[in-house]
Amino acid sequence: MGIKGDLILLIFLSVTGFTSCQDTQTVVDNNIEIAGHNWSYTEKVQVPVMIENVDLSYNLYVNLRLTSRYKYSNIFLLIHITGPDGKKTTERKEFRVARPDGEWLGSGSGNLYSYQMPFKENYRFPAKGKYVIELEQNMRDNPLNSVTDAGVRVEKAN
Repeated sequence: MGIKGDLILLIFLSVTGFTSCQDTQTVVDNNIEIAGHNWSYTEKVQVPVMIENVDLSYNLYVNLRLTSRYKYSNIFLLIHITGPDGKKTTERKEFRVARPDGEWLGSGSGNLYSYQMPFKENYRFPAKGKYVIELEQNMRDNPLNSVTDAGVRVEKAN
């Protein structure tokens, strides 16, 4: 192959190895499209999460995508976590999506803004097994317009 070929192969393997190992912290990162961008109370977004190691801490995030037509500076969600034993816990959380002057806090451009907002940091799941994290919109509007996607990210805490 020669020195030049060996160098190219080494660079390729280094880059490939780096990108494949780069996100070993992520357990799940799943977004569900909201039909017609109208999120109804009855349309709960469910994300299954398999927890193998209860000795680790995890960071949990809500993922949202909104259009610029979203008319509020916040969003209230009910976050339900159902454990392997079937027990369900529920929390109501408020997330800011815009400043009072209307400037969007999410990343994006044009008319679509993405958010990844923490809702539990250094959280320890109580048991091994399958959990279901469920997001339910809890605003006054039903359906809530201009929400394109909602989801959950769970990653191992450092």
